Amino acid sequence: MKAVIGDELTVQGRHQGDGDRHGEIIEIHGQAGNPPYVVHWQDGHESVFFPSADTIVAEHRAASRRSARK
Repeated sequence: MKAVIGDELTVQGRHQGDGDRHGEIIEIHGQAGNPPYVVHWQDGHESVFFPSADTIVAEHRAASRRSARK
């Protein structure tokens, strides 16, 4: 999985009834866009994240949510 800063992540719920988690990549610690990533999650917290098979990366939008808050 390769990404750039500003790409958005969706982690799909693993069990029936689990909601999806959404976040934005704010740092990339791997080489050439590879994980681990620092993600700002929609609920407001940030964490180092290693994507799994249930993670979808979407290309960043013109104005990311994080920069729109500034």
